[in-house]
Amino acid sequence: MQDVLNYIAEHHDQHLKNLADFLAIPSVSTDKQQVPDVAHCADWLADYLRGIGLNNVVTEATAGHPIVYGEWLEAGPDKPTVLFYGHYDVQPVDPIDLWTQPPFEPTIRDGKIYARGATDDKGQVFLHIAALESHLKTNGTLPVNVKVLIEGEEEIGSPNLTPFLEQHRERLACDTVVISDTAMYAPEMPSIGYGLRGLAYMEVTVQGPNRDLHSGSFGGAVANPANVLAAIITRLKDDFGRITVPGFYDDVLPLSEEERAEFARLPWSEEKYCAELNIPHSYGEFGYTTLERLWARPTLDVNGMWSGFTGEGAKTVLPAKASAKISMRLVPNQDWRDISEKFENYVRAIAPPTVQVEVTSHHGGNPVLTPVDSPGVQAAMRALEQAYGVKPYLKREGGSIPIVLTFQQILAAPVVLMGFGLETENLHSPDEHFDLSNFRRGIEATACFYAEL
Repeated sequence: MQDVLNYIAEHHDQHLKNLADFLAIPSVSTDKQQVPDVAHCADWLADYLRGIGLNNVVTEATAGHPIVYGEWLEAGPDKPTVLFYGHYDVQPVDPIDLWTQPPFEPTIRDGKIYARGATDDKGQVFLHIAALESHLKTNGTLPVNVKVLIEGEEEIGSPNLTPFLEQHRERLACDTVVISDTAMYAPEMPSIGYGLRGLAYMEVTVQGPNRDLHSGSFGGAVANPANVLAAIITRLKDDFGRITVPGFYDDVLPLSEEERAEFARLPWSEEKYCAELNIPHSYGEFGYTTLERLWARPTLDVNGMWSGFTGEGAKTVLPAKASAKISMRLVPNQDWRDISEKFENYVRAIAPPTVQVEVTSHHGGNPVLTPVDSPGVQAAMRALEQAYGVKPYLKREGGSIPIVLTFQQILAAPVVLMGFGLETENLHSPDEHFDLSNFRRGIEATACFYAEL
């Protein structure tokens, strides 16, 4: 391995330059005007994979954005096969005026690289590619069989990935799936994720009169949709942070005492957490620590609300309609379709007869737990310890990667969640960035991972 690690050190500047080229492509998957840029990014990626020596590299067309695939299967049938999954699409950049520099002009300052996609997920994708490159350019071979699958629609729910997996099940067969699209627990504290929350994303619209009304002429005689929506929302949770949707907690898998002890072992600072967010106190379900709420308890949150007049000055209007987007993070063993149905039934039940209510389920994904005793996870633990010099932690994630469960179901392969980002790196926000120390050591760790496996 030392020759591989030497190659990584000697080519750090070149890897950083190539990462910057990757980040400079505005591959925003949700923006129809940037479809050509997304396609260009897929082509760039495919060309790079060919350049490092992967075989059968193709850009697979889908009903949406392309999927990039490549492989190296010359390690032999007695060696395990690893499927690396990542995504090359990125989030929109709004609000653009809050960026220190243009989001697609990668900039290095204070030991970090700033650009949209730096940590989610281009930076973490590229460190795997650099690790594979380092093995191939040093030894002309890889220690295991590798398949690379990088999609361009993760930020819009991966609508075409599941059909692709089902269609190419045999082609994608593997022993382990590795994903680097998660975060380390903290700087200098590498960690392996073994649990992800699911998601049910809903929209509620309350329709009142057939037009906006004068609040003096009609106020007090017609139900105000904005008031009604606010009342509905306040009834979705009680004073102890518990969600009031009937049956919501029926299938929740409780935390084990061992897990709670492992969470408590982590050096968590409530004071630092609140100070970083500039809030006086944390908030959540009564009876659980903040980490337990973040990683292993379900949530219900309003993501956006709109109604009536919101311009400058005053307008005495009684709005005709009010809407809200509401997301629920789910935990094992909740099912997002079941929760979506229970949510809709409850909202309709508590809505007054003076308005019409529409409830829409936008999308969702189920939570997942991965086995911590799998060969992939154990190899990742050893690799991270080699790169960082400390024993890594086991942790859950509060976010959702719905495709993890899909991989387990379709390919019957355990998933390794080996992330190198940090929660503080502004993913999905202005000034997204990636710590260059984690970029460098991430390349080392992933190179060791393939060798350890």
